[in-house]
Amino acid sequence: MTASFLSGSGGASVDGQVCSAKGCRQDAVHAVVWNNPKLHEPGRRKVWLACDEHRQSLTDFISLRGFLIEVVPVEALTDADG
Repeated sequence: MTASFLSGSGGASVDGQVCSAKGCRQDAVHAVVWNNPKLHEPGRRKVWLACDEHRQSLTDFISLRGFLIEVVPVEALTDADG
């Protein structure tokens, strides 16, 4: 999985994984796992990272399109995700 790293400001830790919501720089604590079957192979798992504030909006966006697989804690991700 690819993670975003910051050099230190905006609320995220230096080595932290950053929320995927546009403009957000908070530490991600949730992983929104999804797959668009029109674009990705069935086993492919894409991941958006989310802070507590943006977990629901990112999940709703993916879910409304029928792409949501699951939402898990960031710590539960493996190299197979993303």
